[in-house]
Amino acid sequence: MLAAASGRAASSYHNAETITSTVTIYCEARPAAGFRKAMLAGLARIKSCGLKVGPGKMMIAKVRREDWAESWKRHFKPIKISDTLLIKPSWSKHRPRKNQAVVILDPGLSFGTGQHPTTAFCLHQIVTAVCDRRNGRSQSAATAKSFLDIGTGSGILAIAAAKLGYEPVHAFDFDANAIQIARVNARMNSVAGKIHFWHGDVAKLPAHPARKYDLICANLISNLLIAERRRIAAQLNRGGTLVLAGILKSEIQEIRAAFEALGVEPLSSKTEKEWWSGSFRLE
Repeated sequence: MLAAASGRAASSYHNAETITSTVTIYCEARPAAGFRKAMLAGLARIKSCGLKVGPGKMMIAKVRREDWAESWKRHFKPIKISDTLLIKPSWSKHRPRKNQAVVILDPGLSFGTGQHPTTAFCLHQIVTAVCDRRNGRSQSAATAKSFLDIGTGSGILAIAAAKLGYEPVHAFDFDANAIQIARVNARMNSVAGKIHFWHGDVAKLPAHPARKYDLICANLISNLLIAERRRIAAQLNRGGTLVLAGILKSEIQEIRAAFEALGVEPLSSKTEKEWWSGSFRLE
């Protein structure tokens, strides 16, 4: 009705918490004088059809003109993962601290900029593991840790691992476009030669792999984690760490029980908003 009255495309947003809906149009000039009257008449017609018209209000507000091609960038701030790692978009002038590795990553079509709680948890685990190695607290303190990124998306985790000295770094995704984007991002960060990306399916990981990894991040949907838990766990070295993310709070118990049954022990976890992430150790 709003679109018909204005001749403009309308967008609708429903807030599930407040149970309210907002329908919006954008006009280059103030609507004609009869616009509000036409809307009220439309609501009256809806009511006459026997439908309930709840409480509401109409607002006309002037929107300051902006360069929308640039203004959205202010929502993507640099992310500091302790003093060890800095994630920032290419337009940011934020300077890293001494000895702080930097990953430059712009928002794009593939998942993973570090803004999402699940991605941030994985980044913290990558930093924690490499700091433990440098401090001599891991069994493999003398050698670089190997890393596998399952569902790499933008490549952010693999790139961060390569920047922090993990070797080898392997990453794959079911989405071929994601792999192309991840490779571009790796080249932009000068680590393309340190990461092996491939287009692959977690369901086709070897059940008895020749190569295993010290750290694995699997940021996947829960049903995929459950279905392929044995293949995922099979890629992990003894003493290695498995990081699981992309899990809703309502799915925590099922995921933990499924993986603990395979012999991995919980190390740490974090719940943020509706998302849960956790790390496990294979003893």
